[in-house]
Amino acid sequence: MTAWILSLEGTEAGARLALLLALTSALAHACFGALQKGRHDPWLARGAIDVFMVLLSAPVALFLVPWPRGFEWLVMAGVMAIHLAYKIAMARAYSRAAYTVVYPVVRGVGPLATLAFAALFLGEQYVGIQWLGVALLSGAILMLARLNFTSSPHIGRIDLQAGLAWAFAGGLMVAIYTTYDAWAIRLMPDPFTFLAWFFLMTSLDFPLMLGYRLLKARQIPEAAGALALRGFVGALIAFVSFGGVMLGTRLGKVAEVASLRETSTLFAAAIGWLFLGERSGPAKILLMGLIALGAILVQAG
Repeated sequence: MTAWILSLEGTEAGARLALLLALTSALAHACFGALQKGRHDPWLARGAIDVFMVLLSAPVALFLVPWPRGFEWLVMAGVMAIHLAYKIAMARAYSRAAYTVVYPVVRGVGPLATLAFAALFLGEQYVGIQWLGVALLSGAILMLARLNFTSSPHIGRIDLQAGLAWAFAGGLMVAIYTTYDAWAIRLMPDPFTFLAWFFLMTSLDFPLMLGYRLLKARQIPEAAGALALRGFVGALIAFVSFGGVMLGTRLGKVAEVASLRETSTLFAAAIGWLFLGERSGPAKILLMGLIALGAILVQAG
C-alpha cells in the first residue's frame, strides 16, 4: 500500500485520488461533528471517541510500524499541541452553540487561511480562479453561519456569541493543523507510519480529561453504553476523516484538498435536516449551491 501511494505522488492519478479522499473526508467529518454535538456533553463525547482511537491505533503504532526517531519526535509533539488546541476550541464551541451555527463558521474560516499558509510556507502556487473559488466557498459558508445565527432564538444569545468566537478560533486551528500536518506527512518516508503515530499521540489528551471529569462528578454518565458506542463509531469515522485528508494533502495540493473537504458543510446541513430536525429554506439552499460552486472553481483552476 505504501509503495502504491508513493508511486502516485505528482501524477494525475494521484491528483484524482486526492480529490476522492477529500470528498470522502468531507462526508466523514460532517458525521464526526454531529456525533460530538449529539445527545452527550461534547467533552465526554470527544473523550469517548479518543479512548477508542487509542485502543485501535496503539497496536499498529507500537508493534507494526517504525517508531519516530530524533527530529520526528519534535514534529509529532507539534502535531499533538496543535490538535489539542483545536479539540478544546471545538468542544467549547459545541458546548455553547448549535451544531449548524458552529460547524459552518469553523469550516468557513479554514479554507482562505489554509490557502494563504500553503502558499506562504509550503511554496504552493495557485491561480486567480482558485483564490476566487476559495473566497466564494468561505464567504458562502460564513453567510450560512450568519443566517443560522440570526434565525436562532434570542434566548441564549450570549452563549451563541461565545460559541461563534470559539468556532472562529477552531477555524484558524483547522488552517494551522492542515498546513502543519501536510508538511509533517510529507516529511515522513512512510505516510502510514505518520498516520499510525498521529492517531495514537493526538488521542491521549481527551481520555485524561474524560477521566478527570468522571472522577470530579463521581458518577457514571447516563446512557454510558450509548456513549461508548458513540465513541467506537466516532473513532472509526475519525480514521477516515483525518486519515483521508492527510493522505490527500500528500498526493495533491494542500489548499485544493482542504477546500474540497469544506463541502462537509453540505453534508452537515443534510445531517442537521435528516437527523437533528433542522430545516433549510431557499436562502440556505442558495448558499449551499455557492459552496459547491466555490469548490468546483478551486478544482477547475
